[in-house]
Amino acid sequence: MLDRIRVVAAAAAAALLVITGTEAPAHAAPGRAAAPSRAELALRWAPIHYQDVDATGSHALGGRSDYLTRVDFDGDLIGRDNWDDAARAGADFTAAAYYSVAETSTHWFITYFFYHPRDWVDHPFFETEHENDGEGTTLAIEKDGSTYGVLRAAVTVAHTNFYSYTPSGSTWTGGRENVDGTLQFQSSPHDGFPHPVTAQEARGHGLKAYPQYKINGDGIVYYPATEGETPSSGNDRDVRYRLIDVFAPGGLWAQRANPSLFVHLGTFAGDDSGDCGAGTWDCTTDSANAPWGWDDGDDTVGRGEIATDPAKLSAEYFTVPGGLSRAYTYNPYAGAAAALREADRTLPRTVD
Repeated sequence: MLDRIRVVAAAAAAALLVITGTEAPAHAAPGRAAAPSRAELALRWAPIHYQDVDATGSHALGGRSDYLTRVDFDGDLIGRDNWDDAARAGADFTAAAYYSVAETSTHWFITYFFYHPRDWVDHPFFETEHENDGEGTTLAIEKDGSTYGVLRAAVTVAHTNFYSYTPSGSTWTGGRENVDGTLQFQSSPHDGFPHPVTAQEARGHGLKAYPQYKINGDGIVYYPATEGETPSSGNDRDVRYRLIDVFAPGGLWAQRANPSLFVHLGTFAGDDSGDCGAGTWDCTTDSANAPWGWDDGDDTVGRGEIATDPAKLSAEYFTVPGGLSRAYTYNPYAGAAAALREADRTLPRTVD
């Protein structure tokens, strides 16, 4: 009964913060006796996610081009057929997102990766679109003695720029980068926990903290869960998405050298087949990135380090009272750090 009271109290505090902006301990999780697994930790802090939807134009697929899904939604791990396969009858748009967890003695860092088969445009101007689209966010969670810790900050990916946020009441402030806004929380009807709230624009799918992006007309509200659902339409406000571990056996990280999926380290293989770039637009190739390829070109953090070295990112982007440990107790990305740094020096910048 006590645990239920804590959950209800936390949910009420979260609702107060979203509705009024009043400081409340919404970003502090209710505790429990057992330490959480990484999957449980990722589920606890996964964003409630607002996805704007545009159904206009042939490349929108009636809105489906803005639905979240898996990289292998079409049943294969081939990056160069995803634009075309999104249009096929029976394409699987069951909602999903990927996550990875890195850990030090002081913090957990969770990266969430949201995938769309198309980055597309719908107006008659000379702009670009491309096959595959991957953007997301990394959360920094302090180990404060409670079961799930306290969320201190988030950095999101919008195309080739990063944006940083802190919750109301966070002890973290700006560092080498300014804080771009306040990370809001909302209670999930599916688990009662307060979750951070993120949002993606339609078409290009840049991702920021809500409401810097928000639903404009049609849209989908995705809630983290253990199983995913397919939206009933492009205006479905309660769709559950499941989380997939990047480090799962045979998973996305294990496929990083698969030439059918990645053209080089961290960049998805994508071509200009089908109607990508049809009309007055241009279709760029090999233009989307997995988390270990995300890059903000004008900061001090290297390509991919938002996911592969999130403690460094946090120390650079924020001022952290008391500091934070940079020594990882768990980080499967670490073994590839040298290759990633070399890729940062030698690979061309992508346009995602």
